[in-house]
Order: sequence, then structure tokens, then C-alpha cells
Amino acid sequence: MDWSDLLIYDTTLLFAVEILIRCVLMFIMIVLFLRLTGKRGVRQLSIFEVTIILALGSIAGDPMFNEDIPMIQAVIVMSIIIFMYRLTTWLMMKFQPFEDFLEGKSLYIVEDGMLVLEDIKKGKYSHDEFFAEMRQQNTEHLGQVRTALLETDGKFSILFFEPEQTKYGLPLFPKACNIVEDVKPHTYYSCIYCGFTDFIHHPKQQCKRCGDCDWTKALNHQRIA
Repeated sequence: MDWSDLLIYDTTLLFAVEILIRCVLMFIMIVLFLRLTGKRGVRQLSIFEVTIILALGSIAGDPMFNEDIPMIQAVIVMSIIIFMYRLTTWLMMKFQPFEDFLEGKSLYIVEDGMLVLEDIKKGKYSHDEFFAEMRQQNTEHLGQVRTALLETDGKFSILFFEPEQTKYGLPLFPKACNIVEDVKPHTYYSCIYCGFTDFIHHPKQQCKRCGDCDWTKALNHQRIA
């Protein structure tokens, strides 16, 4: 193996200086591009914006070291991408179906202390992922949650019941969520699959809401902020 070919090959001092100039120019163009896309393009990237950023990386990377690609080509391509980005965002503002197609819709995960089964299936996420997000926001059980949504940017938004309105609900911590083998009278139990909470008569009673047969003892502790 020739270390000279590996590290230097046919790179001349003149071309090294050219690479320096190309990198500086493309860096400036990337900063200008991100500035033109607005602050949201940097802080919270949607699927559409991630696509733009990936394309931007390819557009900017090749001209930095490939002497066969003139800078004017990169400028033309980036100008077209900026125009397409502006046009697309305008269309998204004018036409809601177009925005829904590109960015999707927020999914309701919890409503009135129970899991929304239809939207959970659409989101293709497991219960554990939702529960982990809620635990990170100091949520002990679903009876504390009025509404929870999975936003289009992947973040989780939760609205809580007032402390005095807290209900019995499905525990979110693994040690508290054990499948019961016997049930006690006048005790609330929650369906492990959907969060439906009620009195039950035997441990394998079918859930009225989802048809599942696994239950755990419900909690009604008030949330500690």
C-alpha cells in the first residue's frame, strides 16, 4: 500500500487552495439557505424539511472538492431548491390537504384517560414508547392525562386533569403494571391494552372497549408537577 497515494494522490497545492475557497463559499451558501428557510427550519424539522436538508448536503458537498463541478452549477441548483421550498411552503399555507400530505397530522394518543386505539395503530409506535414519553413528563398513570398528542415533528404534547379531577387509570411504570391473577371487590382495574378502567369480577374478564383480557390494578394518585 502506497501511503502517498492514499493520503495525497494527485492533489496539488493549487487544488488544495481551491478546495479551501470552495468550502468557504459553500459554507456561506448553506448558512444563507438555512437563514432563508426561517427559524423553524433549524429548530423543528418536518419530513419535508429533512428532505431539503439531505438534498442540500449533496448539492454543497460535491462542489467542495470536485474540480469538475463549477460553482455556478451549485448556485443554480441551490437557487432552484430555495424557490421550490418557498413555493411548497406557500402551497402548504393555502391548501390544508397539501400540508397534511407532506407533514402528516397530529395523532391523538390519549383522550379522557384512555389510549386512542385507532391513532396508535396509525402511528406505528408501541405502548412502551408512549409510556416512556409520558413518564418523562412526570406522569404516573393515565388517569392524570386529559389529552396526549403525537405532533407532526415527533414531539409529545400532554394536557393534564386538574389534581381534584384525577381519575383511576392505567399505571405507566413497569413495576406497578402487573397482570392480576385475582381481583378484589370495589377495586378499580385497568385494561393493559387500552386503559379502560372499571370494576371487574374475574381476572380474565373481557374488556368492554377493546376485547383484551389482561388487567392491572388502577391508580388514582394526583400528579406531582
